[in-house]
Amino acid sequence: MFLFWFLLALLLIAIGISFVCFRMAFYAPRRKKATLPPGEIDLPPGPIYEPYHPDMRRWAREVRALPFTEYHITSRDGLPLYARLYECAPGAPIEIMFHGYRGSAERDLCGGVQRCFALGRSALLVDQRCSGKSGGHVITFGIRESLDCVDWANFMAKEFPHRKFILTGISMGGSTVLMASAHPLPPQVVGILDDCGFTSPRAIIQKVIADMHLPPKLAYPFVRLGAILFGGFDPDSGSAREAVKKCRLPVFFTHGEDDDFVPCNMSRENYQACPSRKHLHIVPGAGHGLAFPANQEEYLKVLGGFFREDLQ
Repeated sequence: MFLFWFLLALLLIAIGISFVCFRMAFYAPRRKKATLPPGEIDLPPGPIYEPYHPDMRRWAREVRALPFTEYHITSRDGLPLYARLYECAPGAPIEIMFHGYRGSAERDLCGGVQRCFALGRSALLVDQRCSGKSGGHVITFGIRESLDCVDWANFMAKEFPHRKFILTGISMGGSTVLMASAHPLPPQVVGILDDCGFTSPRAIIQKVIADMHLPPKLAYPFVRLGAILFGGFDPDSGSAREAVKKCRLPVFFTHGEDDDFVPCNMSRENYQACPSRKHLHIVPGAGHGLAFPANQEEYLKVLGGFFREDLQ
């Protein structure tokens, strides 16, 4: 009898720890009304971003002043998903853009619309599940988000059957578009742009655990169990690095060399795994998500050249 109660106590402790891990890593609470002053911009905090805050404010305000068309779809698990299309020109290619973990389209894709317009492309800014107007309370590190990406691509292909698309993502959004490449995509999708995506949910979670000075191999099973029990998904069921092995589309990888959140080597690993036409663009001195703001002219030149023939 003692053994039974002892084992039951251990089980309850394990479930309790897993629940805490789930809440910390995957759960997104109901979004509250914005607390920022009217007209203020939600900027990424931290010293690496502060030098770019003036550009980010300007970009966000310029985009807020632009006309857009809003679209919405329903995810495979019943969530409302929203996106905004900013048109560069009638018939222009469209980048379908996905932001990062606990981010927003305006903050994480800051400058993305201007970059697209500079290259003659329109931009569809997607509110990932749990963000913006989209529904949901569970972030799955690209597992379910990649299926949302496929559904957005199919939706846009029906809406604009004669236009071409590039799937674009930053951070978790980069991993999202890479994972989507393992699924059937409409022929209008002609390329993928991955900006600082991670190799797999397991890899980035273990890296964050290590950053917290905890043992990754000991702690990760609790995180995974929390995702399975309380989030209804297995973070080990998807991997950008494994998905990209099946990719037949051209892929543009970019990453800041000084990224201390998603290590630059993760993009190198994804690049090495990719069998299709590809390019790896590393920006020296750039932190997480700053490859474009840190070197705009070079970024536009290299990116524009890589997809030029695909978009003709």
